[in-house]
Amino acid sequence: MSKEFKILYQAGIVTLAILAAMLMGAAVLLAIGADVMKVYAVILTEPLKNISLISEVLLRTIPLTIIALGIAVAYRSGIINIGAEGQMAMGIISATAIALALPDLPKPALLPLFLLGGCIGGACWGFIPGFLKARLGVSELLSTVMLNYIAAQFYTFCLRGPMLDPAELTMGSGTPQSMRLTRNIWLTRLIPGTRLHTGLFIALVLAALIFLFLWKTSFGYKMRAAGAQARAAKYGGINVTVYLIISICISGAFAGLAGAVEIAGVHRRAIEGITGGYGFSAIVVALFGGLHPAGIIPAAFFFGLLLVGADMTQRMVGVPANMVQVLQGIIILVIVATKMIIGNPYLMERNWRRHQNLRRRFQALAGKKEKEALK
Repeated sequence: MSKEFKILYQAGIVTLAILAAMLMGAAVLLAIGADVMKVYAVILTEPLKNISLISEVLLRTIPLTIIALGIAVAYRSGIINIGAEGQMAMGIISATAIALALPDLPKPALLPLFLLGGCIGGACWGFIPGFLKARLGVSELLSTVMLNYIAAQFYTFCLRGPMLDPAELTMGSGTPQSMRLTRNIWLTRLIPGTRLHTGLFIALVLAALIFLFLWKTSFGYKMRAAGAQARAAKYGGINVTVYLIISICISGAFAGLAGAVEIAGVHRRAIEGITGGYGFSAIVVALFGGLHPAGIIPAAFFFGLLLVGADMTQRMVGVPANMVQVLQGIIILVIVATKMIIGNPYLMERNWRRHQNLRRRFQALAGKKEKEALK
């Protein structure tokens, strides 16, 4: 089987998958009586019409990229992390606690400590399902989802109790949020008049580091080997259990860091609903990006475009903003089906044989016509 055929085969499958996703999305939009072309035009073009809207797309790209990188690490190591929402919330709690406890610490010391606190909070929450999976065989699909609910309740408790802004008690409004955090943890805004911040550079640097870590170090190779073939990796002397736990701790740390970056760059205080479904959307981003940093970055931008575009469709076309969740579900189905098709060597071999048979038929037909022309 030639290398050219493999490339063309995979490109053809991906192209058909994109068309299938667009057609299924169109069917759903038609079912609710929406103008399909107008909705797609609003989602894909309106958020790119000025620098302010583009900055909002990039703003959503930042947490999606960071969390998706962590999910990719876990996935390639053999564990599926669906608990990024909870890990992000616990990272926010940890980081906020540090900022509230040490408000007078200078920025060069407090900001790294604040981000590190987010990492530690997320990593500790990720350790729990990793340990349960590695030692007790508990499904991470179950444990990570259930831990999301626990984290959400604990997050709400903290904002309504020990971390509640004293001003809310004074005014009697009781809005569940922390006090405005010290400027010493704020990330710098990149473009005046927009909310885009230097967390964008953090996301890009992390993408480069994850690539180097997974593909250019022996530690990363062992993690990928443990995820690809756990039994073979054990025979090769790799402690699969340890690498599995480490991978989901890294994944949780990235989710917690994304929460800390979101606080430091956008909200500057812990508030309810701050995770915004990023933990679940990032799973789609990681899969859509092929679990590789080079694919995750454009995939995160695309989903940031979807999120901003979905908000705009509600105002401009009258389509509910939660339609983006329907589109995400369709994309997940298409991605899974595409990966199964591309990863099936027997199907690829069968299509290769068909390609060869068609090629021989065309060659025979061309030869026959050439002989007839010579006569």
